[in-house]
Amino acid sequence: MLKIKNLHASIEDKEILKGIDLEINAGEVHAIMGPNGSGKSTLSSIIAGREEFDQTQGEIIFEDTEISEMDPDERAHRGIFLSFQYPVEIPGVSVTNFIRTAINAHRNANGQENMPANEMLKKIREKSEMLGIDRKFLSRSLNEGFSGGEKKRNEIFQMAMLDPKLSILDETDSGLDIDALKTVADGVNSLKSKDKSVLLITHYQRLLNYIVPDFVHVMVDGKIVKSGGKDLAKELDERGYEWIKTEKAV
Repeated sequence: MLKIKNLHASIEDKEILKGIDLEINAGEVHAIMGPNGSGKSTLSSIIAGREEFDQTQGEIIFEDTEISEMDPDERAHRGIFLSFQYPVEIPGVSVTNFIRTAINAHRNANGQENMPANEMLKKIREKSEMLGIDRKFLSRSLNEGFSGGEKKRNEIFQMAMLDPKLSILDETDSGLDIDALKTVADGVNSLKSKDKSVLLITHYQRLLNYIVPDFVHVMVDGKIVKSGGKDLAKELDERGYEWIKTEKAV
C-alpha cells in the first residue's frame, strides 16, 4: 500500500528526515516510536503532503502511484488520512457540516455524487454511537472549546466517517486519560480490515496495549534505526531509548 524510499525532508532549510525506508502492506498496523525531535511527526506530515515541510529527496509511493508532487487534498481523496497531534479550532463550522463537506468533496473527486442526506445521517449516528459521542457534540463548532480528549475523539470520528485506506495517527494518545484512550483505541480497532492500514506515531507503549501493531520501528535523528514486533515497544518502555542510541553509534 505504501512504499517510502530514501526519504529526506527539511523545514526552513533544517534537515529532519535523513533517509527513511518503509513499507506498509494492506491490513498492517505499524507503530513508529522514538525520542523527541527524532522526526516522527515530520514523517507523518510529509506523507500527508503538509506544505510547510520540504521533501528534498526520495519517493513516496501509494498504491503504485508516486504522490510526492500531489497536493494534500489529492492525497486525501486517494485515501490517506492524517489525525493531527494538535487539531485546529474552526469557529462557525459545526462538526456535522465539516464532515458532510469533507465526505462529499471526497466522493466528488472520485466521480461520485453527494451522499444522500438520509444515508449521511445514518452513518453519522452509527459512528458517533460507536465512539460514545453525544449528539450535542456534533452541532458544536469544530474543536472550539473542546478538551484534549474531545479533540482526539473527534479526529477518530472523522476517520470513521471518511473510511480511509491509510490512517496516520500522530500522537493521538497524548493528553488522554485511560478511558478516552480505550475509546479511541476501540474506534481504531473497529475500523481495521485486510484492505486498510494504520501508521501510529507514539511516544508511549501504553497505546500499543490497545492497538496491537504488527511492526514497531524506532526513529532516531531522522532515520529508522531498528524494527521489530510488538515486544520491541515493551522493551523501549522498560529501557528507554539510550540503548538504541548507543547501539546505533556502535
